Amino acid sequence: MSKKSLYAQAGVDIDKANRLVTSIKDVVSSTYTKGVITEIGGFAGLFALDHDKYKNPVLVSATDGVGTKVKIAFMTKVHDTVGIDLVAMCVNDIVVTGAAPLFFLDYFATGKLEEDVARDVIKGIAQGCKQAGCALIGGETAEMPGMYSENEYDLAGFSVGVVDRDKIIDGSEIGVGHEIIGLASSGLHSNGFSLVRKLFFEDLGLKVDDTIEELSGESVGQILLTPTRIYVKTILNLLKSFRVHGIVHITGGGFQDNIPRVLPDTCKAVINLGSWDVPDIFKFLQKKGQIDQDEMLRTFNCGIGMILIVPPSETQEVLLQLKALEEKPFLIGSIKERSEDEPSVVFTGEDIF
Repeated sequence: MSKKSLYAQAGVDIDKANRLVTSIKDVVSSTYTKGVITEIGGFAGLFALDHDKYKNPVLVSATDGVGTKVKIAFMTKVHDTVGIDLVAMCVNDIVVTGAAPLFFLDYFATGKLEEDVARDVIKGIAQGCKQAGCALIGGETAEMPGMYSENEYDLAGFSVGVVDRDKIIDGSEIGVGHEIIGLASSGLHSNGFSLVRKLFFEDLGLKVDDTIEELSGESVGQILLTPTRIYVKTILNLLKSFRVHGIVHITGGGFQDNIPRVLPDTCKAVINLGSWDVPDIFKFLQKKGQIDQDEMLRTFNCGIGMILIVPPSETQEVLLQLKALEEKPFLIGSIKERSEDEPSVVFTGEDIF
């Protein structure tokens, strides 16, 4: 029997980490695109930019995590979906600029490396990369005894994309009369989970295996682990034929904090409440938690995961194209003139909760 190294005795097993890298090579390589010129396991990932495709390329980067949604993975022992969330949170931020994600890297940190768990997480990351059309070209697996509770881990993701300088979408062309199209979310995505966990598990005393009749009879775990929608391929397809002057990823901060990030100071977004379908999970949260409507709209996506701001002449054709791309789009508002003392986002119409 081989002697266990002092480092392994201290809690870090290098051999285990090396086995993990070997076991995921096929999963990782399945995401490779033609720009990848490296193999997993090196010191750095290499990617060759296609200069023939871009006249004046600008690189776009984003980094994010999935927050306390990983806690649901720990509770359910289902680890192959949070990787999709990780990719989604990064690439959805990249595509709002009009950029195509090129590659992705992940950071997986844990107290004690469980190879099966890490492998499942990476499978999810690879699936997310395929949905986004980008390559998983590297990452870091950090085993840090004493830093994390038993059977827990944390995730961070990093992505880089590219767009031609004259095709960058920054909101500068948004003007009065533009219309706002919302794309349906798949549920909670990856925001507001600290509140969600408190409500489900502390206030209501539910378990992850409990089913909720009001929510299609699915288990709590299934509902909460529904992966974040990845909108990359839809938006890039749309941009081939249509002018989109602003794109907003509805994440933490909801409508009120995210929409102003692309609006000129002279404009406000008027959102018509009741103009889209609000998934039952949000109605359940609002009712059981007695959360007021403004907080719901600022904490959660409430059924709208991505927003497109387009010239009115393009609206109907964009809606038709989105439906053809199997999206569920809604015309949810318009851009109006804003006075100096007005908020950037105004809600009209009937309450949705």
